[in-house]
Amino acid sequence: MKPPIDSRQLYAFVILARTGSFTQTARELFLTQSAVSHSIKSLETDMGCRLFDRVGKTVMLTQAGEQLLPHADRILREMDVARGGMTGLRQWGFGRLRVGAPAPIGDSLLPPVMAEVRRREPRTLLKTEVADESNPIDLLEARRVDLVLSPAGKPDERFATETLFAEEYVFAVPREHPWCSLQAAPLEAVGPQPVIVPGLHTITWRFIDEFFRAEQISLNVQGETGTPNQALALAKAGLGAALIPAWSFNGSPLASGLAALPLGRRRLRIPWVITFWRGRRLSLPESLFIEVARQQIAQLAGEISPPRKPRAAH
Repeated sequence: MKPPIDSRQLYAFVILARTGSFTQTARELFLTQSAVSHSIKSLETDMGCRLFDRVGKTVMLTQAGEQLLPHADRILREMDVARGGMTGLRQWGFGRLRVGAPAPIGDSLLPPVMAEVRRREPRTLLKTEVADESNPIDLLEARRVDLVLSPAGKPDERFATETLFAEEYVFAVPREHPWCSLQAAPLEAVGPQPVIVPGLHTITWRFIDEFFRAEQISLNVQGETGTPNQALALAKAGLGAALIPAWSFNGSPLASGLAALPLGRRRLRIPWVITFWRGRRLSLPESLFIEVARQQIAQLAGEISPPRKPRAAH
């Protein structure tokens, strides 16, 4: 493998391509013309071809030079971005907090948690990413985030996890539904009931499917949704009982006219974890994020109010 291209040579190449003049390029780089000429000759030797045609005092890109130019521009821009990021970290002082989470819980949980982290550590640089719940670890592997919030997946020796909370799933049904008089969704009646479930490709669905298989129940799935609010809308339209996280029901404007019912015999709870590279020490903002996230989800979950029994007609 050849060594990487010298960035100073690339910089001289880009400026010379723009100015068409060794004199002007030398002036912008605060170098002598001979130093610029030597730099360009070294780059041409490295590339194995001529990059400029010299016509008198002006120069023009060859076809090879034209092909190299957009790559050189992109490399130099990326280097500027990298330098800017490091400068930003130095200016903020305490480092960064980069977190990925699936959209449903990310939209509800991350904003208040990040705001509280910023309030306590005002010089923390914050970044959030939407994780694909089918494989949220992709964000960690790509080094786009440092923490991933997701349902617990298969163990991976490369990563460490810390449990945040157990997310209880409930059925949202219209208040006139027969289950409301029981204040629970009886497991023996779930099978025939049309249901709306989270996406069938997600880790969440794997937990749900395994739970009901263990109870020897085959769900009558009528639809899958990407967010709890979509599921609530379908439940209100009478398309089925929506299987959603309990916390997403509380305070949702779409919950009006619906009741949230836990499972009657055995509760369906899905563990959510924070995942990070094993052996990496968590920073202060990252540790604070975990603490605040636990507090926030407890506040969001609250207590599910039992459905009110309809008043008797007078």
